[in-house]
Amino acid sequence: MMMLGADGHILPDTGDPGFGVYLHWPFCAAKCPYCDFNSHVRHQTVDQPRFVEAFLKEMAAARELTGPRTVTSIFIGGGTPSLMQPATVEAILSGVANTWHVPAGIEITLEANPSSVEAERFRGYRAAGVNRVSMGVQALNDKDLKFLGRLHNVEEALTAIRLAREIFPRMSFDLIYARPGQTVEEWSRELVEAINLAVDHLSLYQLTIEEGTPFFGLHKAGKFTVPDGDQSAALYEATQEITARHGMPAYEVSNHAVPGAESRHNLTYWRYGDYAGIGPGAHGRISRGTQKIATATERNPEAWLSLVEARGHGMIDHELLGYEEQADELLLMGLRLREGVDLARWQALSGRDPDPKREQLLLDHGFIERLGNSRLRCTPSGMLILDSVVADLAC
Repeated sequence: MMMLGADGHILPDTGDPGFGVYLHWPFCAAKCPYCDFNSHVRHQTVDQPRFVEAFLKEMAAARELTGPRTVTSIFIGGGTPSLMQPATVEAILSGVANTWHVPAGIEITLEANPSSVEAERFRGYRAAGVNRVSMGVQALNDKDLKFLGRLHNVEEALTAIRLAREIFPRMSFDLIYARPGQTVEEWSRELVEAINLAVDHLSLYQLTIEEGTPFFGLHKAGKFTVPDGDQSAALYEATQEITARHGMPAYEVSNHAVPGAESRHNLTYWRYGDYAGIGPGAHGRISRGTQKIATATERNPEAWLSLVEARGHGMIDHELLGYEEQADELLLMGLRLREGVDLARWQALSGRDPDPKREQLLLDHGFIERLGNSRLRCTPSGMLILDSVVADLAC
């Protein structure tokens, strides 16, 4: 069992990318029509003890790759981890502590859906060591919750938020905006309401239409439309202005926090740190000397379970990343952050400086800026065309 430090606070962010452990629980009560994550609906009861044993076996296999490490954050994602019994969460977290060194006070996050929240279960997760919960609220009106295929209503969401505030030291929730017909005025009112409900962190995502999802076919058939580029930009700019004005500025493209309350685990990704990915469809990045290993596991839960039981892990991809690939990933992840990219680190991996002509063009258009000679970051305007900025600098 892992708890907070004696003062009740999570260990501070040191700026070091750290070493995270990501645990993927792939099961959901229903598949949302916009979701392209590795999540699966099962109408029969999931054998949680059997899956726990498989998680523990895969941790042991991951330990052979990582060697001894000190864990700086743990994230239980999905799927819907709040469908797990607290005893399942406790057993998995104990497995992490038995595999690597887990100091008291690190951030331990569990994703939850309001429809699967119960006070007793939340208290069980807290007793198991979870000290931060991230909830998929997605909207604060029932009409849009129904459109998004969510199983909860606003009243249930508010109840879940109140419970989370009462039980956990830290809490975040997600909202999706740029929904069909949504105006800047409507979103602004909803966002202010969300800020008033939040503790210290919000994740705010624009609705994207992903291929392979039910929304993709419906959108292609003209069943609904989403805001165009200009309207999306106006919604994004309003989001930045309102959150900053209320003391919860963006520290990443879609994530906002009171300074000091940023997600430690997600910062590990964006700062291009190491993390072990455990569970069906989990990805990892593990350093070995100057090399970095990219790992991925079997996505189908039952197929993953069979692989782990047969050979001790469900890994199906194990790739050594070259320096140029690492440099590209560092740039792709780091430019999402308001703090930007450590240029010296990028130059050490890529073996070169940014192309001066491309950089100057982006500087002249106000899409990027230098922070002294040590860091490079996107401006608010650059964040609107982030993929293009990354592609230009990576060339």
